[in-house]
Amino acid sequence: MCGICGKAALSSGDRVNPATVERMTEALYHRGPDDHGMYVTDQVVLGHRRLSIIDLNTGKQPICNEDRTIWIVYNGEIYNFKELKQQLVESGHIFTTNTDTEVIVHLYEQFGEECLSKLRGMFAFALWDARKRVLFLARDRVGIKPLYYVRTQDSLIFASEMKALLVDPSVKREVAPQVIDTFLTYLYTPGCETLIRDIQKLEPGHYLKMEDGKVRIRKYWDLEFAFNHRNGNFKAATEELVELLRETVRDHMISDVPVGILLSGGVDSTGVLSFAMEQTDRDVNTFTIGFDGEQFADERVYARLAAQRFGNKHYEMTITPRDFEEFLPKYVWHMEEPVCEPPAVALYYVTKLARQHVKVLLSGEGGDEAFAGYQNYRNMLWLERLKAVSGPWTGLGARILHECGRVRALRRFEKYSFMMKMPLERYYYSRTAGPFSFFNRTKSDLYSREFGQEVDSSCSTKIASDFFARVAGEPPLNKMLYVDTKTWLPDDLLVKADKITMANSLELRVPLLDHKVLEFAARLPSNYKVRGFTTKYILKKALGGRVPGRILNRKKTGFPVPLTSWFGNQLRDFACGILTDRRTLERGYFDRGLLRSLVSDSSKRADLAPEIFSLVTLELWHRAFIDGINPTPSVS
Repeated sequence: MCGICGKAALSSGDRVNPATVERMTEALYHRGPDDHGMYVTDQVVLGHRRLSIIDLNTGKQPICNEDRTIWIVYNGEIYNFKELKQQLVESGHIFTTNTDTEVIVHLYEQFGEECLSKLRGMFAFALWDARKRVLFLARDRVGIKPLYYVRTQDSLIFASEMKALLVDPSVKREVAPQVIDTFLTYLYTPGCETLIRDIQKLEPGHYLKMEDGKVRIRKYWDLEFAFNHRNGNFKAATEELVELLRETVRDHMISDVPVGILLSGGVDSTGVLSFAMEQTDRDVNTFTIGFDGEQFADERVYARLAAQRFGNKHYEMTITPRDFEEFLPKYVWHMEEPVCEPPAVALYYVTKLARQHVKVLLSGEGGDEAFAGYQNYRNMLWLERLKAVSGPWTGLGARILHECGRVRALRRFEKYSFMMKMPLERYYYSRTAGPFSFFNRTKSDLYSREFGQEVDSSCSTKIASDFFARVAGEPPLNKMLYVDTKTWLPDDLLVKADKITMANSLELRVPLLDHKVLEFAARLPSNYKVRGFTTKYILKKALGGRVPGRILNRKKTGFPVPLTSWFGNQLRDFACGILTDRRTLERGYFDRGLLRSLVSDSSKRADLAPEIFSLVTLELWHRAFIDGINPTPSVS
């Protein structure tokens, strides 16, 4: 796990200043405090920060091939690198290290762009082919590792994080207004654009090639839902899943440094722990976190239960509203995009604890996206079934749901009355958003007149509709899983997973997002994943003899950060101070009266906490990345 950066002149006659790339590597220090290195030519400079995980003694980057014509800087882990290395050695390639990095160099030598199809793991890398004068950037299939780039008039600049790109004076700190609307539509920023106008994300499953001054981007992988008849037998599919999970967790345990497990007390992380303990004779420490206050749901009870079941050493901690508040400016600085992901703050503190004991963590991230674990998948499926059987009585069903919504205890049903009249593609943007979410209902009033004229909300919702169009013939569950795998997963969950763990110089691995696991799950029929009121059905069956029943059968809660209580009480003045500050109001995005009203209503309306958090992070993002107010991030 590392940080990479670099700059390439579009014309062979132009030169790159190595000092600029040196400063870029310094901005990525937290991603790799163990070492750094550079490759320097007139046209291309590659920079690297190293967090040593595999081949501690000889894995320094950049790494090259035998005749020093191909150079690479790389961030990630290739879990099948030993198998690939053996094949390459048999083909005559000569290795000088035991790293997975060098395997990519020789694979490119052998197969060119097709090398990507052979890699199993998480990665973002930049490779310079001096013979062909080609710069080749690539990002893993799912988007576990980030990669940003800027194309200026005379160069291509890239880095693992946006803050490294902003070191280069040619990169302007200009806001993209349309992306603010996108953020408020989804509560994160899906797609290739960022809030800084010129900075782009290389999308998951894509590569970028710069040759002869031209830049082209191609997709090399996509998630396909073609049903595999081998999995027509549920028992056989369950057994196949168990073996696949055993294999992928085993591969994710490969490391020359201590490995631990981030234990949430849920099905997925407990399942990962069960396979990890089965396949290693090393100590595997586990880590979890809770929140100050007795009125909050405490996941630590279930995490302790899992740790006791497998007999590993377990560590836990508690954070307070004060901890949450103090970290928020650094949260924004590390996330680099205003994502409404409060659990990321808790993740920072628990990985800070874990870093005292391990250098690598495994988590259960991704099980819900692969096997349909979220309750909204189940709810939307029932709604679609109701619409299908209602036929000409759909209007009556909508009225019944509307009347249910008048009862306080059944208020959540009201939104479904409107959805009865709409196709899935119009009401499901992603699992965080839809046309009835707060911002999407109030934008016309919340935006100032001037800002409202600058943006077009239909452009924001088109991101989801374009993904829906790619899977138009699929069943409803597959459509939702595809959209979330392309948006929510890489641009919310995995941003958090990478940026916040790297803030503590710690590598996070996600076995359930191995592309083989995702492809297996995509080939399963929908009722293997959601059956009746049970989500993640086949995964729970596969883990039935491994995960304690109290964990396996408990209601899914996610990671219950007490955001509502904190922003309604201890953090209310903090949020109010940020959102009514003159600096905030002078941005000109929002109607000042409505913004003040929203803040004052937050203590009365518990459902507004995510919106308040989103607006606070949006303003803190402006202060850090546009105004240049550095919150002085530190891993200490």
